[in-house]
Amino acid sequence: MEVYLVRHTKPKIEKGICYGQSDVPLAESFEQEALALMKHLPGKIDAIYSSPLSRCQRLARLVKEESIICNDPRLMEMNFGDWELKNWDKIDQNHLNGWMQDFVNVKVPNGENFLELYGRVNYFMDELMKQQHKAVAVVTHAGAIRSVVARVLEIPLKNAFKLPVDYSSITKLNISGDGCYTSIEYLNKV
Repeated sequence: MEVYLVRHTKPKIEKGICYGQSDVPLAESFEQEALALMKHLPGKIDAIYSSPLSRCQRLARLVKEESIICNDPRLMEMNFGDWELKNWDKIDQNHLNGWMQDFVNVKVPNGENFLELYGRVNYFMDELMKQQHKAVAVVTHAGAIRSVVARVLEIPLKNAFKLPVDYSSITKLNISGDGCYTSIEYLNKV
């Protein structure tokens, strides 16, 4: 199975704002970004899975208009709890520094840590790998894509943010018939 991990297009939000699971609008450049991205997807996609956030839903509908899109909350970005829609500079620096030193295990107040994001995203991937599709698209967020790639490459989660995942990028995975990852064909293709 070919799995195309697709990051949503650029959101319309002020730089420096934390917006993990907040439903923010897309930038005016959505259509041109989406059309450029779609040139890198195959003509036939058996299924599309998407985060329920509108920045992913809008792109998912464009990718596969004639099919049902499977919305799955496990594909949402990290829950930044009390930090959602706050400027990173306005977040309590003691909490922020503690989280930055160990974001894998330290939870954001009323949110989650990276290990929880990693767990829910890869639980979704375990279920997806049991399906009999030839090609699927998964429209999601940078944190979710990094979680999958970290698992495939077997890298420590503390290094996941070293992986580039640009807006409108695609990461292609190949999965063998027995439901095991075989390779990452490409990462962060824009």
